[in-house]
Amino acid sequence: MDKKRLEYYKKKLETRRDELVTAINRTEQQGREADDDPTVDLADKAANSYTKEFLFGQTHADRSTLQLVEEALERIRKGTFGECVNCEEDVQQKRLEAVPWTRYCLPCQQKEERGEL
Repeated sequence: MDKKRLEYYKKKLETRRDELVTAINRTEQQGREADDDPTVDLADKAANSYTKEFLFGQTHADRSTLQLVEEALERIRKGTFGECVNCEEDVQQKRLEAVPWTRYCLPCQQKEERGEL
């Protein structure tokens, strides 16, 4: 992959990383604020509990994506970005454009989803 395209993906990944960190921090703060609500009504407590669980579930998903983004940035540093981590073939450009933190080419991703990797 040429330097210009690599720099493009690096900036895209860094931007996504910053967005995820901001979202995680915001969601964690909202979860803490749900605990601070001095409600006494049982229905309100249940609603707050549901909201808190939803927010922490969202944080988990964001953290998983953040981990993939960090791994992709590491692959850029190592010079292996754009290669499938399984078969070492080039990942399709359209796939990288849509999901720059992807680890697999499309055939290997399908194998991963079927549990064959």
